[in-house]
Amino acid sequence: MFAALTRPSLGNASASAKIYLRPACFVDRPHELDEACLRLADTMLWFAAWQISMRDGGAPRSALVPVPELDDWIAAMPDALGQAAMAQRAAVQRPRSALVLGERTVRLNEPQLMGILNVTPDSFSDGGKHVDAVAAAEAGFAMAAAGAAIIDVGGESTRPGAPLVWEGDEVARVEGVVAALAKGGVAVSIDTRKAAVMEAALAAGAAIVNDISALRYDARAVEVVTGAGCPVVLMHAPSAKSDPHEGSGYDHPLLDVYDMLEARIAACIAAGIDPAKIIVDPGLGFGKGVADNLALVNGLALFHTLGCPILFGASRKRMVGALDNEAPADQRLGGSVALHYQAASQGAQLLRVHDIAENRQALRVWRGLRDAALTA
Repeated sequence: MFAALTRPSLGNASASAKIYLRPACFVDRPHELDEACLRLADTMLWFAAWQISMRDGGAPRSALVPVPELDDWIAAMPDALGQAAMAQRAAVQRPRSALVLGERTVRLNEPQLMGILNVTPDSFSDGGKHVDAVAAAEAGFAMAAAGAAIIDVGGESTRPGAPLVWEGDEVARVEGVVAALAKGGVAVSIDTRKAAVMEAALAAGAAIVNDISALRYDARAVEVVTGAGCPVVLMHAPSAKSDPHEGSGYDHPLLDVYDMLEARIAACIAAGIDPAKIIVDPGLGFGKGVADNLALVNGLALFHTLGCPILFGASRKRMVGALDNEAPADQRLGGSVALHYQAASQGAQLLRVHDIAENRQALRVWRGLRDAALTA
């Protein structure tokens, strides 16, 4: 719950206060507002206001501020807060670099799909469906043909309670699939938290590392990614231990997740990872209840102030079932598409999904609506 933030109160902020800017009040026809709105990176989205939030002990305080008035609010802030606010504003407006993935280039000025390919016997939704390497590769090619820009190959289930998989077994599951897809011209991401698996998959042709631990689980992971010079997805999970779902109890889920990802970005940049190759994922469902997940979805635009592309994955997750009479995983398509459409409407650049054709259709409708609003 946010209490009211006022401009005069900013001058009384303590040295430990922290400011957050979230793009808000998205508009369809920015040309009718002249200078009263800003473009979100190089996407097809514009917004007319900022939600300014401040943490300074106790509950966060917040205010909704029209875009032209932000400079006046920054002027009222202590120097450190003002500098942070200006950096966040600049990060929101900065175009996101395209992902150069071998011979393929994935541009992020509109949402792109990342197809989920779990080569596992026990994933929560599709466990056992793609354990044969040949069949798994064929499924990956089918997803690419249906419109997935990237195929995310994983060899270990990270559902709650899933057993830890030995890295050798994980390599054996994914290596051939990655190699077949890469050889066939598909852009491949490796979904793993283990350095040895990253190395094997990158050698086989993977072009992105997608780590649910944000490179915290394996001490060598940062070194591997830095050496490869590849893009990396840093996902939020409350624990970097074997069970990524351990721990919760957020003071404020949106801001707490933001703070962790901000810290991981800084640590990775300090270790030598190119900031233009960092992607962030708020980690829906990992150590988060339904209310936490809903707060993340509704506040997703906040993560643009980190200056990185956003990967969003809600496909078939439990929150959909929780909102629809405990629908099982194989009956959550409608809710999954709705959540991904919402994420696209807040500027998420990558959507990690199981059902490519259905989400591709939703994005085409989304794009048609944007085009019509901008050209009518």
